[in-house]
Amino acid sequence: MGLTSNAALAVAVLLAVLLFVGTVWFWPRLAGRNWRAVLGRIVLLALTQVMVFASVGLAANKEFGFYASWADLFGQEQEPGVVVDHDTSGGASGPVKVTGTQSVNVPGGSQPRVGGQIQKVDIAGPKSKLASPAYVYLPPEYFQPEYKDKKFPASVVITGYPGTAENLIKGLHYPQTAGKQAREGKMQPMILVMLRPSIVSGRDTECVNIPGGPQTETFFAEDLPTAIQGEYRVGTKPENWGVIGNSTGGYCALKIAMKHPDRFAAGAGLSANYMAPIDDQTGDLFQGDTKVKQESDLMWLLDHRPAPPVSLLATSSKEGEDNYQDTLKFIDKVKAPTRVSSILLDSGGHNFNTWRREIPATLVWISGRLKA
Repeated sequence: MGLTSNAALAVAVLLAVLLFVGTVWFWPRLAGRNWRAVLGRIVLLALTQVMVFASVGLAANKEFGFYASWADLFGQEQEPGVVVDHDTSGGASGPVKVTGTQSVNVPGGSQPRVGGQIQKVDIAGPKSKLASPAYVYLPPEYFQPEYKDKKFPASVVITGYPGTAENLIKGLHYPQTAGKQAREGKMQPMILVMLRPSIVSGRDTECVNIPGGPQTETFFAEDLPTAIQGEYRVGTKPENWGVIGNSTGGYCALKIAMKHPDRFAAGAGLSANYMAPIDDQTGDLFQGDTKVKQESDLMWLLDHRPAPPVSLLATSSKEGEDNYQDTLKFIDKVKAPTRVSSILLDSGGHNFNTWRREIPATLVWISGRLKA
């Protein structure tokens, strides 16, 4: 019974209801002042409250995807990043390994030509020496005969920390939304490469190349697009690639687009921060390296580095988001040839509901800045 399953939530809710009913039923029998009656009341109240909080916690985790499994919840997922050696002698193995497929949750989605397909893959990075699981959404056109020779634009989609890649499918509905927008003619068919920012398990690396540590920026900016281009019909020019993210992933998306215009033409940051934080989840990201610290500050990049020829999108809410004033400041600092757009809501918290309101327009925006 998985942590995010409907069964686990149903069992927790059922137990909470039964304990509540039991407490009401047995309370008159436990009205005495002896130790057994007092202990009985304490036990019933404690168990009821535990199951109520468990139900609320499971429901919140199912909606927002903070933890993917029981092992993840209890801190048992502690494996470090894996170094993968690759065959350079022309063998069949490559940096992308497809480990499974699933249909898209749309009418007719069981047929790839109708609904597209989601492939679960493992991506290995020869430059970064890191590897990560991901999901690749292939639009219906990818499987249609008339598009057999077409190369598609692609966008990397990065969730927040400590979210899971599954959040992008089940919680934020990227494949369904992209398919709908393309069917309605609002955007071109696009491949999406969906994954979490924490390549190193249990650590929020903020897509930083940590001195003497994990090279996560290199993985996202160089290894990932190279690997996908070798496996799928994706263009190889910057104009063929975009990057989108929410929260931590939004910071990563803006930074990667700004620092790697030779790889990406556009970056969209939904509820992004504009500087990598240092906290218990990140550890020391900069290791005393001033250059790495400065280049992890997007405001500093805008002030001290040449404006890159990319398009940027920043989103926030006047009420409910902490980054609103910083977003206005970021927009004001952008200078040509960089182009900047925004989605500024009147209200909306730092949550899935807000991002689902922004994703359709974000996909249309990034599609308009990429070429097949």
